[in-house]
Amino acid sequence: MILISKYLVPKGFVGLTLFPFIFLKRKDLKHNAELINHEKIHLKQQKELLVIFFYAFYGIEWFFKFLKYKNSFLAYKNLSFEREAYLNENNLYYLENRKFWTFLNYL
Repeated sequence: MILISKYLVPKGFVGLTLFPFIFLKRKDLKHNAELINHEKIHLKQQKELLVIFFYAFYGIEWFFKFLKYKNSFLAYKNLSFEREAYLNENNLYYLENRKFWTFLNYL
């Protein structure tokens, strides 16, 4: 389900996925197929890690990437979950062929 909330989506971002919802900063973004696909990839990642383990893995990986890059945005952009989503957001058929735990290939 897609919800609109300019207050929940952090500054500098246009979308946020918290299983089972996709939050968008503006209503017009509902028509951005690549953005929606990016967020759907996150839904799939969260589902296969039973949601709670996704957030634990995300936080731990972000912490280690932050130590490596000394920059929170670079840490975020280099997370395995984000790399998978950004590199495949333009392929609208990606989720049809995606294998289980594919995010591990982006570590």
